[in-house]
Amino acid sequence: MSVDHIFEKLEQNFNADAAQGLDLVFQFDIEDDKTHHLVIKDGTCAHHEGPHDDPSVTLIMNSETLQGIVSGETDGMQAFMAGQLRAEGDMMLATKLGELFNMG
Repeated sequence: MSVDHIFEKLEQNFNADAAQGLDLVFQFDIEDDKTHHLVIKDGTCAHHEGPHDDPSVTLIMNSETLQGIVSGETDGMQAFMAGQLRAEGDMMLATKLGELFNMG
């Protein structure tokens, strides 16, 4: 699955109810592909290619780790502990991804 397709799947599995009142930017630095970011604002999700000026949190990983997390095969916390996933910024926001997107 391509990285672009992974982000399409994320958008399709977005939980708008969980995003009410939020104003966040999740940036994904994909080491073997492009950078993407998701703008979560008041129950909406918008996907953009390229970096954001001021992301709330940046998640750094390769495309294989991204696919594993989105498919539910890889636990994000385990990937983080194993060094497959790094976070910059508000790391606690990374834990919100499971609430905002129905993974797997």
